[in-house]
Amino acid sequence: MVRKLIKGGVRMTNFVGIDIGGTTIKVGLVNQEGQIVRKEAFETPQDQTTLIAKLVQIIQDLQQATPIAGVGVSVPGVVQADGFLTTAGAVKCLTGVDLKGLLTEKLNLPVAVENDANAAAIAEQWLGAAKGVTNYLSLVLGTGVGGALVINNQIYRGAHARSGEFGWMLVEDDEIDVEMGSLNFRGATVIGLLRRYNQFSADQLTDARIIFERAAQHEVLAQNVLTSYYHSLAKGIINLMVAFDPEKVIIGGGISANKTFMAQLNAEIQNVQSVHNSIKDLALLTVVAADLKNEAGIIGAVYEVMKKR
Repeated sequence: MVRKLIKGGVRMTNFVGIDIGGTTIKVGLVNQEGQIVRKEAFETPQDQTTLIAKLVQIIQDLQQATPIAGVGVSVPGVVQADGFLTTAGAVKCLTGVDLKGLLTEKLNLPVAVENDANAAAIAEQWLGAAKGVTNYLSLVLGTGVGGALVINNQIYRGAHARSGEFGWMLVEDDEIDVEMGSLNFRGATVIGLLRRYNQFSADQLTDARIIFERAAQHEVLAQNVLTSYYHSLAKGIINLMVAFDPEKVIIGGGISANKTFMAQLNAEIQNVQSVHNSIKDLALLTVVAADLKNEAGIIGAVYEVMKKR
């Protein structure tokens, strides 16, 4: 239900934020202060026509309750400045689609489309862990590893809008399949941690939290997989720290809410640094968890459309 469309006697300007994921789409009614006053979620349709129609219907339903000033969309993949999706990650039906153009035409509203990791980074600077920080790195650990680089308060997008694809970075050697040594396959929650555990486990897990529970119960497999996982992730983060020298490094994704994970990751970063002669005496940052968790995509997407008004 809508909590507040009017605050202190003043009607708030409201926006719609949409966070499109490979399995779930989250939609939020967000006011100008970044507060989500209504939220719903539904399974991601696998065909483009159904997906677009569902989004349009939800937005039009919200318009019946309150005026909507604009729509912000967070989506995986390579998003060009004009809202065209060169790739769309796990949402294959949106690859090669002018998502901004489609929604603008159907809704007659201002629309902004942003890469999901960029949207999360934007949200953290507006209302979260990067508030007041000018230069920072944001990593999102989920199915893969996404991220964003913010320089002088601006997302650095690169020449082809591919900046922040930290998961493609190589952190280990694999002579048979080079990509298996990438941060995606070594540091992500799903295709990294879960995949590697399931390679050696009789039961196939779908929830990474169980690995942490088993490690705490002294299961050798869970402990060994986590040791390797922390080591690869620490190397990737150190590479980013020394390459970009940020003021802050923020980790998002569901795993970042695990305090044991954050503590062990920072400990392993220190361990790796201590045996690297060129950087062992540097004061490297302590990595911090994102504040906004699963709402960051919605909030960041709304900020982008607010900025364009």
